[in-house]
Amino acid sequence: MSATRRWLGPGTIIVLALVVAAAVCLVTGLLPQADAEELGARIAPVLGFVVAITIVAELARDAAVFDVVAQRLARWGRGRVALLWASVVLLAVISTVFLSLDTTAVIVTPVVVVLAQSVGLPPLPFALVTVWLANTASLALPVSNLTNLLAARAIGDDPFAFLALSWAPTLVGVLVPVAILTVVHRRTLFGSYRPPGGAAASDRVLFWGAAGILLVLMPLLALTHDVWIPATIAAVLLVGLFAVRRRHVLRPSLVPWQAIGLATALFVLVETAHANGLLAFLSSLHTDGHGLGEILRLAAVGALAANGINNLPAYLVLEPSAGDPVALMALLIGVNLGPLITPWASLATLLWHHRVVSLGVEIRWSRLMLWGAAVAVPTVVIATLALSLVSG
Repeated sequence: MSATRRWLGPGTIIVLALVVAAAVCLVTGLLPQADAEELGARIAPVLGFVVAITIVAELARDAAVFDVVAQRLARWGRGRVALLWASVVLLAVISTVFLSLDTTAVIVTPVVVVLAQSVGLPPLPFALVTVWLANTASLALPVSNLTNLLAARAIGDDPFAFLALSWAPTLVGVLVPVAILTVVHRRTLFGSYRPPGGAAASDRVLFWGAAGILLVLMPLLALTHDVWIPATIAAVLLVGLFAVRRRHVLRPSLVPWQAIGLATALFVLVETAHANGLLAFLSSLHTDGHGLGEILRLAAVGALAANGINNLPAYLVLEPSAGDPVALMALLIGVNLGPLITPWASLATLLWHHRVVSLGVEIRWSRLMLWGAAVAVPTVVIATLALSLVSG
């Protein structure tokens, strides 16, 4: 009975309801077949990447890659919290940029929290910086966020076309939250700690194999549009390695079934709404101009929608309002950097909260929402200004 309750929790029930609703749209023709086929061709490589990169991240964790990296960062900090803080920020940014925001929220968060606890530091600032950077650093590359993957083709076929528009807003997305947290927790962050002893992986073959695959994979994710191909190859290699060295780790739960079901259902439901003209009223928001006022309005609407209904459906609903690459990037600023306020604004935030609470870190949603608003507003505004400057 208890296992059934865990399996059919509130989140699972909601996802199942959305999947059923999406299936009804497909079976009854509410979503025309031509539109459904076009949608399938668009989202299949996106969802394929999500599955592959999740498997890669989970198996890299089981190979102790993240644990060993965190322990070495702690030793490199030489007992100075400021250096450890900078190292954690760097880890969170690299994880988010190359392995996606969910990897940072689910995998890096517990590593960082346990690391802080092990050296006698309050874990709260370290927990907060991981969740905020999981969202705000996720603008950098198409692979950093599912919303980016959806927008990447429209922004440009050149892999660097996305980065040309995203680098400055991403820099703002990293610096503003880190600066605010550093000021607020300055007494903790400018102290000292006792460096921990060295951590060793239990299986060195798995560790070095997983680490090597990640080192090769990360630049490939930045240099190609078809990111599902290198991610899938990496996942297959890691599965093969674990099949030889640690077979029991290979389990069906490595595939993020719930996230895939949720994303697919949302794609179908929003596309059905567009196909039947239910979202035509949003045409007043359409913009293909580059004026600061226009892109700031689109970013603000994206941030408000993300905090109201979650960032993925917010992007899907508002995507037709963005008429060109600059407008699309403004929308991404809103839905990626803005969802720091409500608990449901980003799935990564909900996953993060579950992890930190299970580790004994007390997080009150009311306080988190207030601090999230204090960070999200200046981050979105300044990032949009940065986009205006780099886009000419």
